[in-house]
Amino acid sequence: MSSDCLTVVDVSEERFDEAIHHLKWNFFADEPLNNAVGLCTKGEPQYELERHCLLTLKQGYSRMLLDKKGAIAGMALNGILKKGEREEAERRLVELNDKKFKTIFGLLYKVNEKVDLFAKYNVDELFECRILSVDENHRGKGLANILMADCVEIAKNAGFKIFKADATGVYSQRVCLKHGFQVEAEIPYTELEESIRPAPPHQALKLMVKLLD
Repeated sequence: MSSDCLTVVDVSEERFDEAIHHLKWNFFADEPLNNAVGLCTKGEPQYELERHCLLTLKQGYSRMLLDKKGAIAGMALNGILKKGEREEAERRLVELNDKKFKTIFGLLYKVNEKVDLFAKYNVDELFECRILSVDENHRGKGLANILMADCVEIAKNAGFKIFKADATGVYSQRVCLKHGFQVEAEIPYTELEESIRPAPPHQALKLMVKLLD
């Protein structure tokens, strides 16, 4: 899939380091919850988040948008969530020492506890877009929409019935709504302590779902 000399391709293993580099400079510090708690500064390593990203990359469903020079202009980190895995991850989270990371993922798990998607839709696994990231030099050009349209096709072709995303910011939420997602649960940021509350225009953490035909 290509648009204006941009091409969407799989993230091959030899480009994992490049993918993490992109995320460190364009996502880790900018994502609303990461930014609110001060998880890291732009370009700074973040062990737990990098580990989370690498585990997702290794599942083989992630995609990257390359410019005409072959550089990463945007990425979608996609993974598969199976029944019981979130509960297992929550138990692991308790044992971590990184308080800021625990705060963020604690909120992500909390919004997912509000509705049992596996029971509601009678499935054993979900397709999940975990990170949608666009290079800061390419923002405002609709690249996130190109990536999301591609992700929907990837999920459909792989035979998944349910596509979910934990959308933390207003921009990713708009992208999801544009592609037919619905809000299943949310945590308004006004409910959070001021010290960890994302700044406007971000208003809530939303668990969003799209049913795939």
